[in-house]
Amino acid sequence: MEAWGTHLAQGRRRSPHTVRAYIATAARLLDHVEAADWNTLARVDGATLRTHLAARRQDGIGNVSAARELSALKAFLTFARTRAGDQQATPPRIKGPRIKKGLPRPITPDEAVNLAAGVEEDANQPWIGARDRAVLLLLYGAGLRIAEALSIKGSAVPLGETLIVTGKGSKQRVVPLLPIVRDAVSDYLAKSPWPLEADHALFRGAKGGPLSQGMVQKAVARARTVLGLPSSATPHALRHSFATHLLGAGADLRSLQELLGHASLSSTQIYTKVDAATLLDVYRSAHPREQG
Repeated sequence: MEAWGTHLAQGRRRSPHTVRAYIATAARLLDHVEAADWNTLARVDGATLRTHLAARRQDGIGNVSAARELSALKAFLTFARTRAGDQQATPPRIKGPRIKKGLPRPITPDEAVNLAAGVEEDANQPWIGARDRAVLLLLYGAGLRIAEALSIKGSAVPLGETLIVTGKGSKQRVVPLLPIVRDAVSDYLAKSPWPLEADHALFRGAKGGPLSQGMVQKAVARARTVLGLPSSATPHALRHSFATHLLGAGADLRSLQELLGHASLSSTQIYTKVDAATLLDVYRSAHPREQG
């Protein structure tokens, strides 16, 4: 497990969360096959893998979790075969469950702005409200993942018209920053009781440590209830909304792919469906023939 974890973290540059999940998945397989070394693992075939996954399904995991486990196990067994000396290693051929890919649910521009304002008003301290508003505007105004926004260091200040963001797989990209986003960050820094440190997280928690995703999610949930916004109005929905609104305004997919930091264009293409779905909703709610 130590070798597998090192390979994931250093060789594949996976996130700590992914490393933990992949190690746990591999450990469950080891309990099932009782493999003592890499050579034994290298001989695990598709039938054994199917039996193991069938047992996991009986434990109650759904299609999405089963597909994720299968992907992790294929990667682990490929690694095992490489460690056993098979440099042309390929995982057992086994198809996972079919997953119906759901569409992200964007919120309107007004809802995004109101959500950021609501979070600010709901905070128990002015600096915390300014902080949370700045984070949410980064998600909606620049299309950042919440983890990306919270990983920004103090060295990024003063903010310019663009920001270098480190995303998944430690890949960097440049995103533009609107004046409203820069002003929100400046307002937070002016109110924050904590000193700005180049090597410390820009966004601080109440006790001065790095701000956690959970705290942002809780703040959004409280504001969402007060504002009467749908449950789909989550921090991650702000990133979806950023993409959907840009596409609706004429942005091309390649540019959107760069802004979002997607590794492949197929990940970005889902937003064409989102935009079409949004237009269809507008049509159905506004067209006279749909009112009868």
